[in-house]
Amino acid sequence: MQMNTPPRSTIRLTRRGRIALIATGAVVAGTAVAVPLLTLADGDEEKPTTLVIPEGWRASQVYTAVDKALALPAGTTRKSLDKARLKLPNDAEGNPEGYLYPATYPLQEQSTPEQLLSLMVDTANKKFNGAPIAAGAQRNAMNVYQAVTIASIVQAEAATKEDMGKVARVVFNRLERGMPLQMDSTLNYALNRTTLNTTVSDTRIDSPYNSYQRMGLPPTPIDNPGEEAVRAAINPTPGDWLYFVTVKPGDTRFTADYAEHQRNVAEFNARQRSASPSRG
Repeated sequence: MQMNTPPRSTIRLTRRGRIALIATGAVVAGTAVAVPLLTLADGDEEKPTTLVIPEGWRASQVYTAVDKALALPAGTTRKSLDKARLKLPNDAEGNPEGYLYPATYPLQEQSTPEQLLSLMVDTANKKFNGAPIAAGAQRNAMNVYQAVTIASIVQAEAATKEDMGKVARVVFNRLERGMPLQMDSTLNYALNRTTLNTTVSDTRIDSPYNSYQRMGLPPTPIDNPGEEAVRAAINPTPGDWLYFVTVKPGDTRFTADYAEHQRNVAEFNARQRSASPSRG
């Protein structure tokens, strides 16, 4: 997919289905879902026997968790990538993002970062290269790596598992129409953050992960998606949606009509203002 710079748009699709209207300066916020890193209590001599990798963690979070689980100096796991000789797709160019499969992994007395990373990637390959996922990707005119990349966006953007198929459809609809994805989740990845507040200056950063300025998918996945997100990426819910916004928890509204979308955003902003404490 072409990675040229499109004209500026007045619509921007944001993380967790949030939309902001740049032209009017409206800001739309959302609620972050925080997942704690695996940690050991101070003075706890008992070593963990398993390592849990949650859905949606970035590779950087996985590296930190492995370091802590194995009681290694910070940065050890990241430095072990070259020695791990991970069996990644050619498109990944050595970057395991998207292929550190979310699961519970056993920890042995002699476990090493290389062994754990290899186990995660091998698990991902078994999941992703099986007939259902591979056939689903082909059915949608993409390769498996592209499907995993879309799944990573779905994982980051969908407020609920039920919304995943619709978010995937928005991604497909925008790609098919030659529209930039304009997702805050890709900006957050570029900036190595998880904030839900995106500024206009953020949308102008020079990065291949800036889906406001670059066409097509980002060059790699932006997290490590779970099974539901991958299934949504190869089986998007039928629909013509181009926009979505979470008006309130449990109420994400999808539409193809910009005017309707503006009304949804206005309702969201009104709720945010009424929920904010008044200033004296």
